[in-house]
Amino acid sequence: MKTEELNYDLPESLIAQHPAAPRDAARLLVLDRQTKTMQSDVFRNVARYLKRGDCMVLNDTRVIRARLIGHKPTGARIEIFLLHEEAPGIWTALVRPSAKVKPGSTVLLTENVAAHIEDILEEGRRRVRFDRPDVLSLFEDAGQIPLPPYIHRETSEARDAECYQTIYAAHPGAVAAPTAGLHFTENVFASLDAAGVRRAKITLHVGYGTFKPITADTLEAHKVDPEEFTLPEASAALLNETRAQGGRIVAVGTTAARVLETQCHNGKFTACGGITNTCIYPPYAFQGVDILQTNFHLPRSSLLALVCAFAGTEFVLEAYRYAIREKFRFYSYGDVMLIR
Repeated sequence: MKTEELNYDLPESLIAQHPAAPRDAARLLVLDRQTKTMQSDVFRNVARYLKRGDCMVLNDTRVIRARLIGHKPTGARIEIFLLHEEAPGIWTALVRPSAKVKPGSTVLLTENVAAHIEDILEEGRRRVRFDRPDVLSLFEDAGQIPLPPYIHRETSEARDAECYQTIYAAHPGAVAAPTAGLHFTENVFASLDAAGVRRAKITLHVGYGTFKPITADTLEAHKVDPEEFTLPEASAALLNETRAQGGRIVAVGTTAARVLETQCHNGKFTACGGITNTCIYPPYAFQGVDILQTNFHLPRSSLLALVCAFAGTEFVLEAYRYAIREKFRFYSYGDVMLIR
């Protein structure tokens, strides 16, 4: 498939800069894959489109305060963007401006903590060694929530620490939010409970590569960055029970979809913790997902490719054109689709 087939024109004014308030006031576009029809609603009514016995799969990763601001001994301002913990106190990171930070440089982050810039890695990444191992707890106050590049902030606002996090976030490790889950509230969960819709949890720590555009001419040539995931025993059992009883599996977000497809074989889900670099693009036959809930994604992105594989490229792009005409809000803080 040609990457250009995933292109579309989006007015910049439709890129959401702030979340809906309250969360469940986000607009909902419901797509029916069989009838090729769509209808608009509000997310707080999502339970209307599901059935008793269905099971929603939620990614309970927690976004870490991965954006650290420090200074070289000369006073030059340096940003360290944490990507992955290799060992206690040792991280893969992006360091900006990279040209000014040579291997062996020291960046002062607080009066008592420094980061030592070591090896240059692939794709401009750096190995960074901190002089204490408990980096996450250390920067819970000093670090900043790493908002996507299309949300224009000089610094994150105080409410971003809450808004750019699902209400069920539990396991720290992501540098980007699983944004399809940002719309849930306790009231929505209560309505789903009343409708007999169950919930299962998985964890996939969303990496910086989620924002990486596809630069190759074809989707087959694109590589997705590996990401850590866990599908617990209890969740696998609930998913298998759901299928056995005729219920449908609802993936909340492309991250949940990737885990489900990675761990579904011959119609059965297997518990596992590991790494996935599964890249889903048309044509692809889904085994683990019956319904997909997802935000509106960037053009030429692996996330949009997955959605097109699920619902058909022409139908998805038709829905995107409709959403643009109706002024839906796009990307991380934007509105949401439910594709049945």
